[in-house]
Amino acid sequence: MTETTRRTVMLGAGGAGLAAVLTACASYGSPTAAANEASATEEPSSAEPKKKAKKKPKALADTGDIQVGGGTVFKDQKVVVTQPTEGEFKAFTAVCTHAGCTVASVSNGTINCPCHGSKFKIEDGSVADGPAGAPLAEKKISVDGDKIRLA
Repeated sequence: MTETTRRTVMLGAGGAGLAAVLTACASYGSPTAAANEASATEEPSSAEPKKKAKKKPKALADTGDIQVGGGTVFKDQKVVVTQPTEGEFKAFTAVCTHAGCTVASVSNGTINCPCHGSKFKIEDGSVADGPAGAPLAEKKISVDGDKIRLA
């Protein structure tokens, strides 16, 4: 004769309880049941999904705001926009390549840094006068009608 121990009884009861819980859970939250409920309550839609329209970035400036042979520094955007010749617009980072200061002005055909006197050409951002040794990085812009935007 085999002896029934407390451990055997507890394992048997625990196993039966676990089987009951797993059986109940398997049918309660099944994906098939949820899908059937959802499809029964939803009305078919004849409308096509709406496409989100691409919103243009806010304009930095109007083309008339940038003087020919000059430019404007946009400190918040850390960009400087120039107009070397009539109708030709360029943009560069406003962060000086010498010490990381923000350039302050555009005059006499150069973009000017107040920290150490570096000057950059408005045509291509190249160094016109040091101590900066590298040009300002060009930024992409778009001109749409009379609006200048970062691309």
